Amino acid sequence: MKTYRKELWFKTETRRAFINITPQIEECLRESGIKEGLLLCNAMHITSSVFINDDEPGLHRDFECFLEKLAPEKPYDQYDHNGFEDNADAHLKRTIMGREVVVAITDGKLDFGPWEQVFYGEFDGKRRKRVLVKIIGE
Repeated sequence: MKTYRKELWFKTETRRAFINITPQIEECLRESGIKEGLLLCNAMHITSSVFINDDEPGLHRDFECFLEKLAPEKPYDQYDHNGFEDNADAHLKRTIMGREVVVAITDGKLDFGPWEQVFYGEFDGKRRKRVLVKIIGE
């Protein structure tokens, strides 16, 4: 069995953002040379997420509205966590959207259903954060 590991780095200009990282993930798969196996992709920061969904701008706005209703950014003092920070909402949003995805690899390709893409979700941006890609297989 072969293994592959790579870190991808992101820095958004805004506090929150959704970035389609499918092309970077596919490049990692090509670099690995693995044809059959599993790919794990996870956010390595507690205020960001990796998830699978459709690359549709209206849906992304819906995610933003949904998450903001569940865990509004302001007022900051509504959260016990925000004594020295202002990012409690980002921790909650990450919990809702998830930490990682696992994708099957079949015949050298990501084995997706229709419209599936991999996204990096940023909820407390404006600084560098990393995403781990780990691939195992043959």
